[in-house]
Amino acid sequence: MTHKRRDFLYLLTASVGAITTGACQASGNNLPQANPTTEATKIAQTPALFTLPPLPYEYNALEPHIDGRTMQFHHDKHHAAYVKNLNDAVSKYPQLKNMSAEDMLRDLSKVPEDIRTVVRNNGGGHVNHSMFWEIMSPKGGGEPTGALATAIKQSFGSADAFKAKFNDAGTKRFGSGWVWLVRTKAGKLQIATTPNQDSPFMDGNYPIMGNDVWEHAYYLKYQNLRADYLKAWWNVVNWTEINKRYEKAI
Repeated sequence: MTHKRRDFLYLLTASVGAITTGACQASGNNLPQANPTTEATKIAQTPALFTLPPLPYEYNALEPHIDGRTMQFHHDKHHAAYVKNLNDAVSKYPQLKNMSAEDMLRDLSKVPEDIRTVVRNNGGGHVNHSMFWEIMSPKGGGEPTGALATAIKQSFGSADAFKAKFNDAGTKRFGSGWVWLVRTKAGKLQIATTPNQDSPFMDGNYPIMGNDVWEHAYYLKYQNLRADYLKAWWNVVNWTEINKRYEKAI
């Protein structure tokens, strides 16, 4: 057989194979597609239980006290990561779909052990930050009002004394964490701090207000001067929203 004849037969065979393959693929496109039932696919198709709430104001609305760049990173990166991690964890357990993040934090024993730490950290981060955005406002500042003002005076002597004790606790919180005004199980107002993203709900207390003292909350503007950040924060505190939380707590 000559080279030319062999080449011709090779090309003819390849062409027929390609045509046959193409016909099979075309025919296959008309067949019903398989419906994957793997656990991974089920998880991917499960709607997210928790969503990132939008900021109630523009990124730079709290300037000059909290800069816009910090707010953008804080909300769009840090809080968004907590929401994603929380959803990834609970998506494996359909029995958790009817539990709020607050309910999980109130009783972590109801959360499967293999995701308990993830829920503690990221559920706490989600709940804490969802509150944090709401209790700040471009029109914030001033003094506490209403029933909360009366309760603060009774518990701490005055609004100024309360702020001083709150700031002191926040400054002394070692490492990352939060400083809170909580209503305890006994019905008393108390200043408390928690490490990392732990929530007062974990101790049976209700978080009326809290300030984030993780470095990502203030470092771009205040560097290592946490006390300056805590002092400036009172200029954006939304007492109207905090009063609503106090009423809910009682």
